[in-house]
Amino acid sequence: MGLSKTFKGGVEAVGGVDLTVERGEIVGFLGPNGAGKTTTMRMLTTLLPPTSGTATVAGHDLLADPRGVRRRIGYVSQGGGINPVAPPARELELQAMLYGMRREEARARTREVMTRLDLAGLEDRPGGALSGGQRRRFDLAFGMLHRPALLFLDEPTTGLDPQSRANLWDHIRALRDEHGVTVFLTTHYLDEADALCDRLLIIDHGRIVAEGAPAELKTGGRTLDEVFLDITGRSLREEAGV
Repeated sequence: MGLSKTFKGGVEAVGGVDLTVERGEIVGFLGPNGAGKTTTMRMLTTLLPPTSGTATVAGHDLLADPRGVRRRIGYVSQGGGINPVAPPARELELQAMLYGMRREEARARTREVMTRLDLAGLEDRPGGALSGGQRRRFDLAFGMLHRPALLFLDEPTTGLDPQSRANLWDHIRALRDEHGVTVFLTTHYLDEADALCDRLLIIDHGRIVAEGAPAELKTGGRTLDEVFLDITGRSLREEAGV
């Protein structure tokens, strides 16, 4: 794979990343600020061209068939994309039609996704009137609307209260357990990485420096923060301000 990205001025953000995500896994991508997490995710989602290397994403070649990649993946950014004025439910219908669904099919799919994510009854409510947890679940609805095989989530629960975070974890697990969706997520919450992810990848200075199941990494009774500190010399908890 050898995926790398060098920006103007010779700044190497990612230096030859090699990673594998198996079908049906929830994989967490951990790293300190500036380690290359977002750059890697943007390359894998076709939003940023790599300087070198290649990848197969959801069965399609990243460079030769970026359109095929985009058809097979979903992407939920950290900032989200909810319009504060318009009802997200109507925008879901529009996005479904942009994916080629007829109007009635788009409405049915919107109702299905909203019901699954506990959003039923919010069809006419504008984005600005929703709670943080509701907005984040709508973000997830946009990412999964077209039934992607692989879903990218960038800091999916940042800013949510503990109850809303746990609720969103349940929905992410259900995507994997009930629908076979593969999930690749970044997070700064070590309890989230521990509880939600089947496997973790730790990136530092643009390179993967460790990987394994949370239980495998926490040998000797160490916490994930202690593991992270040992590997990178930095505390992820302190960098995240949590």
